[in-house]
Parts: sequence; structure tokens; C-alpha cells
Amino acid sequence: MSGRRRRYTIVGLCLVLLATCVAVGAQWWTGRWKGSVTVLGNWTGGDEERFRRDVLEPFERKHRIRVVYQGSSAESQVLAADVASGTPPDVVIMPGPGELAAYAAQGRLKPLDGLFDPDHYDPGWAPALKGGVHWIPVKADLKSMVWHPGALTEAEAARIARDPGEWCLALESGATSGWPGTDWVEDVLLQQAGWETYQKWATGRLPWTDPAVRRAWTTWGDLVGAGDRRRVERALLAPYQDPWGGERPACARERLEHQAAFVRSGAHWTAVRGRYVHAKAVIPGARQDLTAWEVSGDLAAMLHDTPEARALVRHLADPGTTQLGFTANRAVPAGTYDGDPTAERIDATLRGRGTMRCWDASDAMPPAMRDAFHQAALRFLADPGELPARLAVLEEVRERHGRAEWLPSACGSG
Repeated sequence: MSGRRRRYTIVGLCLVLLATCVAVGAQWWTGRWKGSVTVLGNWTGGDEERFRRDVLEPFERKHRIRVVYQGSSAESQVLAADVASGTPPDVVIMPGPGELAAYAAQGRLKPLDGLFDPDHYDPGWAPALKGGVHWIPVKADLKSMVWHPGALTEAEAARIARDPGEWCLALESGATSGWPGTDWVEDVLLQQAGWETYQKWATGRLPWTDPAVRRAWTTWGDLVGAGDRRRVERALLAPYQDPWGGERPACARERLEHQAAFVRSGAHWTAVRGRYVHAKAVIPGARQDLTAWEVSGDLAAMLHDTPEARALVRHLADPGTTQLGFTANRAVPAGTYDGDPTAERIDATLRGRGTMRCWDASDAMPPAMRDAFHQAALRFLADPGELPARLAVLEEVRERHGRAEWLPSACGSG
């Protein structure tokens, strides 16, 4: 046999072996799964990797159910398009209950009753709507927090809070840019007017033109220097995830940041041994006779009632499933934060009984209202003189939404 024919024969045998291996591998892969479930979430990048590694992969190994996960920073738009085309995911994980309440009102969400232990959650985290519970929290976060360097006392933090130059402000967040600003307005209203007024507003029963709402906007503007062109330009372009980093950090000298618990592990706050005070300690006119916290969370809901989707929801609600951060599940053992006193304090506030917790109002509002609120925060920061016009537009949006699209409650102390 010639050398050339020998080479052709060897190549041919290799191709046959490769085809055989592919066929066998395909049969093995197909036989590995008992079914599949599609999931849409807003976690991308490192958050998505952690969700896949710590939560989804253990579920796949245990149940032999393949999870097809899609992460998108424009989750609301993706879900709306999927629903309109008749191809929604089996399970969706969304930040906040407002959008889910709208889908529940349309009859698109399937009840989750029987898939989790109701004693594991405060009813505020997993409320009963339209005859059943339609979402459960996968991850929780605490707000109403003002972070400051550990070297500062609470009194010193309150004193420097009157200087707009001390506040780190970053509002860029892709399709949801503006939400750090709405967090500010919400928290100021909560601390100044109390949770009853806040709840009426967050559930669509208080006009945007109400004096208490207007006062919250102007207080925020005064605190952070709304209208200051230089500060505003930096704030509008700075990514909320890391305003302290990058080649041109938006927050180089600032010592205060109004932000949720997730920032505690950031490089900047770790370096300065960051601590936090309740927002009422630094907000002018805040009521000192009450303590209410704003909270947020990523909630899992089911759009297709399949055995695979039900199994995944059970897994997400299982207190033994790896937590992605802070949890609202009261059955998760305490002391899971390696003796970190700051984390344990946050955890106690999120899960403790008798603590007044109110949903992030923009997350609790119908999608169109939430989006208009985000845009108004950006515009107000640039031109606070336009506040009356901005509030009038927001009020028009509120009046267009029927009561069925709003949450019945946004606060609770269960």
C-alpha cells in the first residue's frame, strides 16, 4: 500500500470513529435528561455564572432536568415580547413584584401554593393575590441605608450629609437607568411621611402631586445638588455597580452613599471598613419616632405549570439550596455569614418579625409607572425647576392604570 493510500485509510478510519463517538455521545446526552425548564432572569455576567454554578447545576444533577437559562438586562422588554408572541419562559425571576402583579392580574402566572412552606416567608415577601401565592423571593436586599467610612461616627455622617459634595451618586443602569434616584425619593418619602403615606403612594392611592411627595423630591434634590451641571453629568454616566472604580471614577472624594446592602462587599467599602446608618439619621425632616426599611428582592414566578417548572420552584424555595446573597426565607439557619456582624445585622432586619419593611416603590408599581418614574428621576436631577411638569406627567400615568394592576399592599411587619 502506498504512503498516500495509507494516510487516506487512516483518515477515513478516524472519521468513522469520530462519527461513532458523536452518535454515542448524542444518545448519552439525550438520555441524561428527564425533561427541561426554561428560565428568564436579569442576572448576567458574574451573577449569572454564580446562579448557574451554585443553584441551577445542583438542581440539574439531582433531578436530571435541564435548565435553559436566559439572562438579560432588558428583562422586562424580553418577557413582554415573549408573552406577546405566545412563547413565555416556564419560570421568570424578576426584581420586584410590580410587573409580576400586572401579569397575575392578566391570569398569566400560575399559583405556587403547595410548592413551598408558607411559614418560611413573611406574607409581604410572598403575598396571596387572586386566590393564591404567585411568586417567592429567591434573593433579598435591604435598602434605607447610608454607607460611610468606618472612621466616621453616625453623628459625623449626619453632619456632612448636608454637603452635596459628600454624596456619591451614580444612576447609569442600562435599560433601568435612574433607579438609584427613585430609591432616594422613595426613602425620603418613607422617612418623612411614614409608612402609611408611603404605602398609599406605592400602591397608586396617593397622587404624585401630593405635598408629601413633592417634598420628598425637593429634599433629595437639595441633598445631592440637583441642577449642578458637573455633578449631574458624572451621575448620569456613572455605573451604579462601581462608581468608585474605573479610570475616571465618579466618586473619588465623596464619603457617603445611599445604596442597598449589596455594596458592602465592594472594593471601596471594604477598603474603608464601610459601615451604615439608617437613612432617617441623615434625611432632613425624617420622623424619629418610627423605623421603617425599604427592601427589594428577586422573585420567582411560574408561567407554565409543568412538572419540571414545579420542581425548580421547590428547589428555589428549599432552605437547603445555596443562597445567592441575603435571603427572606426564615427557615435558612441563622449564623450563615461567618461571624460578619454587618451581614448578620442586615439579615436580622430582612427576616426579623415585627420589623416594618416596605417594598421599593418603583419595583412595586406597574411597569409603565416604574419606567416613567425612572425617567423623571434623571430629568429632575438635571433640571429641578421642571419638577411640577414632571409630577404632572407621572400623575397622568398613575390615573391611566386601573386598581387591578397595583399591589394591594407594599408594607408589612409580619
